[in-house]
Amino acid sequence: MPGKKLLMLVGDFVEDYEVMVPFQALRMVGHEVDAVCPEKGAGDAVKTAVHDFEGDQTYTEKPGHNFELNATFDEVDADEYDGLVIPGGRAPEYLRTYDRVLEITREFAEAEKPIAALCHGAQILAAADVIDGKRCTAYPALESEVTAAGGEWRNEVAVDGNLVTGQAWPDHPEWLSAFLDVLGTSVEHGAAEATADD
Repeated sequence: MPGKKLLMLVGDFVEDYEVMVPFQALRMVGHEVDAVCPEKGAGDAVKTAVHDFEGDQTYTEKPGHNFELNATFDEVDADEYDGLVIPGGRAPEYLRTYDRVLEITREFAEAEKPIAALCHGAQILAAADVIDGKRCTAYPALESEVTAAGGEWRNEVAVDGNLVTGQAWPDHPEWLSAFLDVLGTSVEHGAAEATADD
């Protein structure tokens, strides 16, 4: 099965795990992933933030790694991609102020191409007005934003047609697995043989 070409929308202070893990995992199974950020090009970097759940009323935030972009935002043509990935963190809050980010998101939704959004990534979906009537989830504090945009809130990984959403990075296994299903990606597992020298 040939790999798909996927677009990932990222920005400064994207959640570290939510950009690094999907970017690497999707490439590992053979997909091409172009990570882009408005006003930045291939070779530029965005800063990431680590959000953790440590028993407080909300998540804590710490500096993460720099994440290098491998494509240029201004060159994006949605027609060239098979799916869209929107990680969470603080980036979606400001990315949704870019008209072109919202246009790109709408283009994927209107073409019914697979879209995977995690955590605060739903802020872009809501601003682009693409979740009306869709079952979806996000970081729990965003329930009111999701429902105000017409989304049907779920407290777990949600799949509705081409849309796959999760609440935060602890959802990675189920969220990524669901996205791979929507993409039509089959992952085969073989038995590993261990040999020992006598």
